[in-house]
Amino acid sequence: MNVIFIGVAAFVGGITAAVLGWLDANEPFEVRKFSASIVRALVAGVVFAVGYSYTNGLSPIDLGISFVAGAGVDVLGNRISGAIKAGLAK
Repeated sequence: MNVIFIGVAAFVGGITAAVLGWLDANEPFEVRKFSASIVRALVAGVVFAVGYSYTNGLSPIDLGISFVAGAGVDVLGNRISGAIKAGLAK
């Protein structure tokens, strides 16, 4: 059950970063961009759940770390895709 909590925390962190990024950009909502964030958040959730399955126990700090890490995966993914698009546009 702890593995599910860790996975959900990372997923929610990624989705939260995506929503806050969209709100900060003042752009119209684009399903394509948001769906990419959902995929990254799912991957982050699975990776962190698998990683924490090898540990003994779960604390609120672990959930917080997973949340922030999930948000970081989304932010980093957006930066990388933006850099690739900028490089291709030249």
